[in-house]
Amino acid sequence: MEDLKRFVGTEILADIGKQKVLMLYGSRRVGKTNILDDIKARYGEKALYVTGEDLDVQSIFKNRTIKNYKLFVGNYKIIIIDEAQYIPEIGLCLKLMIDQIKGITIIASGSSSFDLSNATGEPLVGRNYTFRLYPFAQQELKQIENLLDTKGNFEERMIYGYYPELVYLKTKQEKERYLQEIVNSYLLKDILALENVKDASFLKKLLQLLAFQVGSEVSTNELANTLGISQKTVDRYLDLLTNVFIIYPLTAYNTNQRKEIVKSKKWYFSDNGLRNALIKNYNVLGFRNDVGALWEQYCLNERIKFNQYKKRDVQNYFWRTYDGQEIDFIEIEGDKMEAFECKFSKDKIKTPAAFAKFYPNVPVTVLHKNNYLEYIME
Repeated sequence: MEDLKRFVGTEILADIGKQKVLMLYGSRRVGKTNILDDIKARYGEKALYVTGEDLDVQSIFKNRTIKNYKLFVGNYKIIIIDEAQYIPEIGLCLKLMIDQIKGITIIASGSSSFDLSNATGEPLVGRNYTFRLYPFAQQELKQIENLLDTKGNFEERMIYGYYPELVYLKTKQEKERYLQEIVNSYLLKDILALENVKDASFLKKLLQLLAFQVGSEVSTNELANTLGISQKTVDRYLDLLTNVFIIYPLTAYNTNQRKEIVKSKKWYFSDNGLRNALIKNYNVLGFRNDVGALWEQYCLNERIKFNQYKKRDVQNYFWRTYDGQEIDFIEIEGDKMEAFECKFSKDKIKTPAAFAKFYPNVPVTVLHKNNYLEYIME
């Protein structure tokens, strides 16, 4: 593990010393604290490390004066705040510090968006750089494994995912225990602590329903009816679960063509292992009826990670017509568009006629088990 460097950690190091707030986001257990520990160790006595979950730290930040913050910073040049979302009005606090105390860099991490606790990061516009940390990317694991290793580990990663600690566990039992611990102890911690949600049962049931619909369009009205709650509450829960980086949506792409659907979403999980843990299905691929959904989610997640680490500003959508013609996901980068179909065992497909008609110059790439590494690694 020591030999594997997280790409985001390297990027953060490059921005230290620029009088900025460096905001590191990511779900729990993806390795944010390890990155912060490495930075603290590298800079030693120049760096101050605190956690926003500490009530004494919250008390210090509550007194929002320049004098108080200067006393807090002292002679440190790097201020590291882990779990910063637990500090009320953290955005305003960081703005005052970075504006009034010269020669410092603030690194603030959060396992939820700062907006989750109404501690908006909006005051930091122009004063911050934002970084997103995911579970390991296959591109990162290239540092410690060769091509034969990657292919040999493929099926396990489709099932158990890429959480950093889990990748190094040896047995099936250890991996399943680890994932169940995440689901039971960590998954909803921020929502329950920071929002007015007292009962986690509806959130877990909602996640389980979404887990069975990966790759399909989701009706919030149907989810509400199944759960016995209002559609407004479902929408709120989906927003909260997105803010803690458990799930994310793809919206439908359209250019006002008459046949294209407009108002629709598909929901995906940030990690295959997390999705499988929620439904407690760790069966091997040969004994599953959801390989297509797993494969689509896997390909999309790895492409998102790959594009981020390549510093590509890509927007993702899916495409579908009312008569059922569809493309799994589309990438838009500037004026460039590329379409992807995820077919685990097929290397060729017939491009939907409507898509070929509406977007004749857009290539459609089939991601299958024999070529996928070309699109998620270099």
